[in-house]
Amino acid sequence: MATYQKRGYKPKTKEEVEEVVQEESTTAEVFSSLDEGASRTEAWVEKNQKPIFIGIAIVVIAVLGYLGYKKFIQEPKELEASNEMYQAQTYFNEAVAGNVAKDSLFNLSLNGGEGKYGFLDIIDNYSGTKAGNLAHYYAGMAYLNTNKYQEAIDELEDFDSDDMMLGPLAKGSIGDAFMQLDQPEEALSFYVKAAEAKANDFTTPRFLLKAATVAISLGKNDDAVKYLTRIQEDYSASAAAQEVPLYLGMAKAE
Repeated sequence: MATYQKRGYKPKTKEEVEEVVQEESTTAEVFSSLDEGASRTEAWVEKNQKPIFIGIAIVVIAVLGYLGYKKFIQEPKELEASNEMYQAQTYFNEAVAGNVAKDSLFNLSLNGGEGKYGFLDIIDNYSGTKAGNLAHYYAGMAYLNTNKYQEAIDELEDFDSDDMMLGPLAKGSIGDAFMQLDQPEEALSFYVKAAEAKANDFTTPRFLLKAATVAISLGKNDDAVKYLTRIQEDYSASAAAQEVPLYLGMAKAE
């Protein structure tokens, strides 16, 4: 083991001299190894300069290309799509709010009118934009309201959203469409998905109740009790909670 030596200390014994020599030799070897490693690295870099610079250039071009695409193509396209969809949204909102010519208004929202795009045009022409994605939701709901249930399912399944309300509503509306197509098993599956998508005081108890009623009709009473109990415990202030005693009695009686 090397002994601690003060600055200026000169080895006196043969053992101390040998120890100092060994330490200096080890240090020299370390620096020599580092020098050799650095030299090899420099040689490798020098030998591969062209591929390295090409690789760096590709990365820089890719980053600049992405930023340029986002700034000069994607953002303007998003704005254009949003503006183009305004009239279709107006038709849709008027259909939802009124009782006059609802089917006609929903069809106008789907196919366009007054020289403006409908939701289907937005989907075709602005795929990949937020407006294009949202158009799937509106189109699905328009189809659902005009009794075109398979078309509604197709559009709503293409809609992708993490929104607290729209995500669950889309899944729950798919359940509604399956119920109209007399496919209760599929409907139940989507009602459960809707209830579990984003917990909130509006959509969660609503679709738990729908899931419970369908479960009862399918003889899945234990599942129905589970859904109803959750409404009682977690959403007692909701409108759905007022109907829980009736359905809970039905589920437990059978």
